[in-house]
Amino acid sequence: MTDRSSGPPRLEAEAFHVNAAGRRVPMDVNGHVALPFEGVGMHRPAGPKHGPPIRSCSGYPANGDKRVPDLKTALERCGLRDGMTISSHHHLRNGDRVALKALNAAAELGARDLMWFPSASFPCHEPVIDLMEQGVVHHIEGSMNGPLGAYCSRGRMSGLGVLRSHGGRWQAIQDGEVPVDIAVIAAPSADAFGNANGSHGPSACGSLGFALADSIYADHVIVVTDNLVDFPCVPWQIQGNNVDFVVEVDSIGDPSKIVSGTTQITRSPDRLLIAEYVARFLRDAGIVRDGFSFQAGAGGIALAFVGFIREIMREQGVKARFVRGGSTSYLVELLEEGLTDYILDGQTFDLAAVESIATNPHHLPTSPFTSYNWHGKGNFASMVDAVVLGATEVDVSFNANVVTHSDGMLLHGIGGWQNCLAAGCTILALPAFRDRIPVVVDEVTTLTGPGELIDVVVTERGIAVNPRRTDLLDVLQQNDTDLPIRPIEEIKAEIEQLVGGPPRKPELIDQPVAVVKWVDGTVLDTVWQVPDAPGLGG
Repeated sequence: MTDRSSGPPRLEAEAFHVNAAGRRVPMDVNGHVALPFEGVGMHRPAGPKHGPPIRSCSGYPANGDKRVPDLKTALERCGLRDGMTISSHHHLRNGDRVALKALNAAAELGARDLMWFPSASFPCHEPVIDLMEQGVVHHIEGSMNGPLGAYCSRGRMSGLGVLRSHGGRWQAIQDGEVPVDIAVIAAPSADAFGNANGSHGPSACGSLGFALADSIYADHVIVVTDNLVDFPCVPWQIQGNNVDFVVEVDSIGDPSKIVSGTTQITRSPDRLLIAEYVARFLRDAGIVRDGFSFQAGAGGIALAFVGFIREIMREQGVKARFVRGGSTSYLVELLEEGLTDYILDGQTFDLAAVESIATNPHHLPTSPFTSYNWHGKGNFASMVDAVVLGATEVDVSFNANVVTHSDGMLLHGIGGWQNCLAAGCTILALPAFRDRIPVVVDEVTTLTGPGELIDVVVTERGIAVNPRRTDLLDVLQQNDTDLPIRPIEEIKAEIEQLVGGPPRKPELIDQPVAVVKWVDGTVLDTVWQVPDAPGLGG
């Protein structure tokens, strides 16, 4: 492996700007002017949406058959050249085989300095490191965790990583901030015309919502499938009119790693208590009522919360109008029991949810455009009454971090986390400490979400309500709640007493390796290089 340890170009002090959140951010990101974060809701876009070149049906087969023999042929016919942006989606999660097939095919064709633009990456994408070492991939604009996160954090990547939320990624594509040259869409089912869905076939993953922007706005679109069906492939989530070529392969992914049979509720007594506190908080704050809505993820605490809120809904005889998620069997059970009218599904996490989205008309696939895009005419996220999220750190100003460890190492991407902060009540449910490292700190290592949008922090040591939310505090008092409502500073002090003091500030090198974008495309924070250390990999 060739050493490419020079990393991104070193920036001088004058190349940075202090943004509205007080964070020092670069003014240039990979050769493009970067707008610093101006405050929540302050940046307003101007101009038209981006669009792909106009093409004519005369350039495509009259019989609708767009199949080509392999990915190399498809990439060649898309005009692959050095410096292009190739996108992929993550609905296949750690079972994905298509992104690497595409990037390796590009390498065989001699392409250099590509930008890989995934909606998320997983440990299965570790071989992309070899492609970066070879100069095939210049940098990644998308989530990086595990080996990819370590590689970027150590300053090994040639360009700056750019971390966006799911909605921020759609915004970047639609606004032309990231022109996608070639989108490669893995499709569990497709026809020869390019219509495709994720809900059927041996590699079924549920929704394909994260690939929808790529299909609409990319200059060229390639659909890759291991389940070619006769026209029409219905229901189509990707429309064939947007597709240039279709490639049939033996397998687009490992089904065992795409979804699990069941996603597991936490068994930790502390975490179960946190989940119970969250459900009781929503009850005591008057949020649980007929026709309310909520969103919860697929983590252990979130799944346990769904179980507790289900019991409260039964007790009170209320029904949700809709629930949002990453869908799981637990949300499916709510739907089947009649405790919610609809599931609005962003991505599908287990086999029960995959089956439900394929068969139940009240289980609807959505995309980041409808759910999360700040540069749209509204979105579902702001219509959700309560959302339950996690975090790696939260500080006494309620700012939160989800992208780096306490040591500054890239942990994972933002996902829909930032976008969910638009909900009526945003709750962070998290253990007081991990590996004896406090989760509540004076200042977060990396700012991912401004504290003014985070309403409640729930730990096993107590519940902190953001002082901005006097309405919540008033209702809790009126309802004479017995929940342990405490100032966040008091919870922090107790945690530090338990673990022997506050955590050490990470020792970081004054060189950016990535930036965190806010939902409007402005730069919220900088991810700084970590020192080399044994066992970091990459």
